[in-house]
Amino acid sequence: MAKRDYYEVLGVPKNASDEEIKKAYRKLAMKFHPDRNQGEAAKTAEEKFKETKEAYEMLSDAQKRAAYDQHGFAGVDPNMRGPGGADAYGGFAEAFGDIFGEMFGQSRSRAGGRQMYRGSDLSYAMEITLEEAARGKDAQIRIPSWETCELCHGSGAKPGTQVKPCATCGGAGTVQMRQGFFSVQQTCPTCRGSGRLIAEPCVGCHGQGRIKKQKTLEVKIPAGIDGGMRIRSAGNGEPGVNGGPPGDLYIEIRLKKHDIFERDGDDLHCSVPISIITATLGGEIDVPTLAGKAVIDIPEGTQTGKQFRLRGKGIKGVRSSYPGDLYCHILVETPVKLTEHQRKLLRELDESLKRGGGKHSPNGDSWTDRLKSFFS
Repeated sequence: MAKRDYYEVLGVPKNASDEEIKKAYRKLAMKFHPDRNQGEAAKTAEEKFKETKEAYEMLSDAQKRAAYDQHGFAGVDPNMRGPGGADAYGGFAEAFGDIFGEMFGQSRSRAGGRQMYRGSDLSYAMEITLEEAARGKDAQIRIPSWETCELCHGSGAKPGTQVKPCATCGGAGTVQMRQGFFSVQQTCPTCRGSGRLIAEPCVGCHGQGRIKKQKTLEVKIPAGIDGGMRIRSAGNGEPGVNGGPPGDLYIEIRLKKHDIFERDGDDLHCSVPISIITATLGGEIDVPTLAGKAVIDIPEGTQTGKQFRLRGKGIKGVRSSYPGDLYCHILVETPVKLTEHQRKLLRELDESLKRGGGKHSPNGDSWTDRLKSFFS
């Protein structure tokens, strides 16, 4: 059967970029995975993958692609490893390693024949007050860290002994597992990816070459930060494996419950209790803000639930240009533990209000009118 054009095999135009070619190859590699094609379709899938891999090997190489574009199949090496070669699946694990790495965020590279893995990220919960969140602060935290073992100088072996290459993987840290025509690269089960074996581990670090300690880290909390936000400290996570880069530290901010205020984004809310006399006759009251004391003018006849807005007395968020507002919610308090004389005065006031006519209880009068309408 005649070969198909390499661009046609991958389903890309002749002016496709390297990234487009790589993306098309990965998509087809997933499609023709042996586990996804069983029975009669398995044979066709095998041939399709071999054809796809050959096309990718040609077009991903700049020199081979240029020769193919100019002279077609005659321009490439006639003795090149074709789709039926013994290593046709040699790049399968590499292709899927990239795919799974992108899907699950695992970073892997190689150094000295050994696989290097990026360290895991760490999470640290920091509880701060509302005032600290509004102003920002410089804080110190203690986190676990790793230091080179002074006894073995990082080798992991007992002083005076040597570290030997792993006999199973030859020091590569990985082994090839084959099942029929399918080949997968896995971490060496003997050395667990380190590529080396330690006959006599160091008594100081137990063969790890490093010792876990605590270190103090300076953290700058920006002004306006809110609960649930995270601060990233690059490189302060778990150390990498086999010399891989360390992970990151994420500091999650939690706000302590405040005695007065509740935060809602950049706005603040508070309940302000006032006496029934102040609510009835009106007057001025002092209310707290994060910047100090403020004064509110309470109008005559103020009811519970009345809301007063103080502009700019909230919090300026980390992404805000202007501070939020403070909302004061009025709570009219009913007097308790009255003396008999005080009770008498209130009864006289109640009788006076009834005799005087007029609507002195706007909510109560409205409620009475609705009840009459309902029962009638």
